[in-house]
Amino acid sequence: MIGPEGLGRSEAAALGELVRELVAGGAALGWVAPPPVAEVAALLAEELTLVVAYSGDLPVGFGYWRRYDRPTHRVNADIEKFAISPRFQGMGVGRAVMTALIDAAVAASIEVLTLDVRGDNVAAAALYESLGFRRYGVLERFVAFGDARYDKLFYALDLRA
Repeated sequence: MIGPEGLGRSEAAALGELVRELVAGGAALGWVAPPPVAEVAALLAEELTLVVAYSGDLPVGFGYWRRYDRPTHRVNADIEKFAISPRFQGMGVGRAVMTALIDAAVAASIEVLTLDVRGDNVAAAALYESLGFRRYGVLERFVAFGDARYDKLFYALDLRA
């Protein structure tokens, strides 16, 4: 997990390159084209809890959550971005990143952790469900990627128990 000092410049650049690579490969991260590295670095400098997985010095996956802005919702947080390089999928990296995000949420007294996933990302949905997330809704054909339309699935993990 990245500490309160955040990412160093070279770490932010390396993570920005990973995001560009993932988006170019079709990862559902909210961009339709690879974003500039500076845009990713600026995003990751915001107030959030970030977990990065490395292989040597290179990032191979990441995820982050952020508390909801509304005062009445600030006891909860949303996992806004989560992705693992295809070269490292199926090796437990995604589970490790998600587990670290959940552990950080518990330590921060988050009550409910939410996320959404594009409906065609069956592997991610299976991972979330295996970690205790429950699907609570769907927006059909909500995500537009060129001419394609995908469902948006909503998940929540109740950490109050």
